[in-house]
Order: sequence, then C-alpha cells, then structure tokens
Amino acid sequence: MNDQIRQIAERLRGMRDAVDMTIQEVAALCDVSADDYEKYESGTVDIPMNFICSFANKFNIQPSALISGEEPYMSSYFLTRKDKGLSVERQKAYKYQALAMGFKNAKAEPFIVTVEPNDTPIAELHMNSHPEQEFNMVLEGTMLLIIDGKELILNEGDSIYFDSTKPHAMKALNGKRVRFFAIIM
Repeated sequence: MNDQIRQIAERLRGMRDAVDMTIQEVAALCDVSADDYEKYESGTVDIPMNFICSFANKFNIQPSALISGEEPYMSSYFLTRKDKGLSVERQKAYKYQALAMGFKNAKAEPFIVTVEPNDTPIAELHMNSHPEQEFNMVLEGTMLLIIDGKELILNEGDSIYFDSTKPHAMKALNGKRVRFFAIIM
C-alpha cells in the first residue's frame, strides 16, 4: 500500500488509542467487521473513503484530519483552485481529490473522483455502503454504477442522487477513465 494509506492507518490507530477502545469496539461502532478494521489499521489494505467519513463522523472529527493529519481551520469559506484539492490515492484504480478539506465542520464531503479502467468483472467489484446519501455527476467518460444490484450507466453530464446505505460500486467503462463529482453526506 502507499504511504498515504499507512499514514491514515496510523491516525486511525492513534484515535482508537486516544479514546481507549478495542479494535472490536471501534469495528462495532463503525459497522465493519473487526477483521476489516484491523486490516485498515495495519495500513496494508485500501481504506474506503466511505469508512474514513463514517469513522470521522462517529468520533466527531473531520475526515480531513484523518486524511491529511491537519485540522481544518476555515469557517467562512474554503477556496480550492482547479486541480489543487488534496489528492487521496487509495489504490491505483481510484483517486480522490478533496475539495473542502480546509473547511471546519463541513456538512458534506465533495470530491472529484477518477476511476481508471480495469478488468475486474462486475461480480467481483467491491461494494461500499455508508450512512446518509451521495450525489455523483459524471464530468468525463462513462461509468457503470451498481446500487443494490441495479446496474446503471452514467454518461458525461448525467447525475444521480442515492441512498448510500445501499451497497454500491463504480467502474469505468469503454477502456477509458471516468471522472465524476461526488458529494458524500
């Protein structure tokens, strides 16, 4: 795994230690298996963005504190210039560009997400779920979005708002990357 994932893993472990909770207690609180949570803390596996947001919500901290190690400080506005958002590369196939990491007490997390094409069969895609809702708008390319078993094709300009507690996954289509604007609430 990359260095950024290892740093996030250290922050997860540090937070758990600070609140004096066991792996099992944190896993139950965040609605993941203890085995999965232990892997996240190890820094050897991808840590899903939905888990980072959920963990941050449960411990009343900003996701940016987990991702960057810095507390957000702006309360009136936070300006992100084109291509200058904090980049989070969880794995080679997914890259997140955080757009509001410096805004204190943000109610939602906006990202530009880039998904590279890969040969993973649809049946083997990793399904995510997280509390609340999500909005996606395709900026470039074509994306397969699976929500609770329903396969949807989104083209450039298409958008979708959905219940993110339902299992969902994304895949770039046509051998080309897809870029989309996502808001995780």
